[in-house]
Amino acid sequence: MSTTAEFVIIGGGLTAAKAAQALRAEGFEGRVTIVGEEGHQPYLRPPLSKEYLQGKATLDSLFVHKADWYRDQQVDLRLGSAATSIQRAAHTVTLSGGSELHYDKLLLATGSRPRRLTVPGTDLSGIHYLRRVEDSDGIREAFAQGGRVTIIGAGWIGLETAAAAREAGCDVTVVETASLPLVKVLGSEAAQVFADLHVQNGVDLRVGAHLGHFAGEAGRVTGACLEDGSEIPTDAVVVGVGIDPNVSLAEAAGIDVHDGVLVDEHLRSSDPDVFAAGDVANAYNPSLGRRIRVEHWANALHQPAVAALGMMGRQAQYDRLPYFYSDQYDVAMEYIGFAEPGHYDQVVFRGDVPGRQFIAFWLVEGRILAGMNLNTPDVVDTITSLITSGRAVDAARLVDPLVRLGDV
Repeated sequence: MSTTAEFVIIGGGLTAAKAAQALRAEGFEGRVTIVGEEGHQPYLRPPLSKEYLQGKATLDSLFVHKADWYRDQQVDLRLGSAATSIQRAAHTVTLSGGSELHYDKLLLATGSRPRRLTVPGTDLSGIHYLRRVEDSDGIREAFAQGGRVTIIGAGWIGLETAAAAREAGCDVTVVETASLPLVKVLGSEAAQVFADLHVQNGVDLRVGAHLGHFAGEAGRVTGACLEDGSEIPTDAVVVGVGIDPNVSLAEAAGIDVHDGVLVDEHLRSSDPDVFAAGDVANAYNPSLGRRIRVEHWANALHQPAVAALGMMGRQAQYDRLPYFYSDQYDVAMEYIGFAEPGHYDQVVFRGDVPGRQFIAFWLVEGRILAGMNLNTPDVVDTITSLITSGRAVDAARLVDPLVRLGDV
């Protein structure tokens, strides 16, 4: 690749930083520019709902690289600068200040944004969404008051912030429309574990509940009013009802999008000079034989290396199984694989489920689709091997703690 080639990365998160790192590690000597809308250098987002929110990690510890890394690697870091449009024919990106950047190859690492509520009262102060450092700072400040906190949505963000609020001494109510937290991700068998975890830690869990509107006084939220007529008095609200991929730039440029930017296994979009990675990429995964958009840290960490090679004209494919983790109270959880609700016929447990020290497996016709371990470390590689083998297993041996997992 020519030393005069110019690569532009739009997005200022983990994906962008790791893409720049991979380009330099693979020997790319051309110009690399990262365009980041936030004022902070690229940082990790998972701690925003975990250790950073709890005051156990500093902002500096979140940065992917130290500031001098970008200088030493000759990466042009444009912070506080939003990309406003892409001109594919001219191979240029227009920035918010009106300047233009030329690119030979472009990586979209634009991530996602929190889904917003549209019920009356959402303009009241004291209602928080979590995506950026400043959001986490505001939520932590609210938790420090030790008052009443209402969490809207019992997905991973909702449950992690609920745990942080309880550990800060707040009275916490979680409102969820589904029958159980995480039921759309885990199914009822495993989702019940997280429902029990939060109830046992003092959370008022309202499932099958629908928010009607927010009540307030003097411009500040004072209550979450449900459609059944009940009102939950509250001093602060955290909304975690999902995220949407930031595809507006790609869509306006005529790049194919559908629940993210559509890319192949090489992370190349419908434009051969434009790639996408991280939350925004709806990528074909050869291991799964289908497209999937994964909203978790592992994709942001590992996809950039594949995209970087593709940008350099070298073939690589992204075929890792989806992986994510969560920390809530005294529970450390990891999940590997992909099991859609309705597409598996059995969930089995190995270990102590009431004690929350076990592995859960999702199976179809005896084949393992996914595994989730709670407080059972160093098993992800073994579970991955069981999944990728594609072979049927004996469920009785799988759940028998006397049979080594690697021997199943």
